[in-house]
Amino acid sequence: MQYLDVIVGFLKKVTELAVALLALAIVLQFLFGTSVPFISADVIGNVTKIISGLGQNGLVGLIAAAILWAIVTKK
Repeated sequence: MQYLDVIVGFLKKVTELAVALLALAIVLQFLFGTSVPFISADVIGNVTKIISGLGQNGLVGLIAAAILWAIVTKK
């Protein structure tokens, strides 16, 4: 069981890192526009598309958003 705790802890840290990098990319793109040199994708556009897709799916999208929120905010 100790191995499982180590794996879960590692995955939590990776998820926290991914969320922090996503937030940084959004802030940088907001400040400097789409010409941020080391971000090759339109981060804000991609996040907008994901949220729009969840909204178009009605209740299923709402449930998916709630599950994602629970995963990200779980301590």
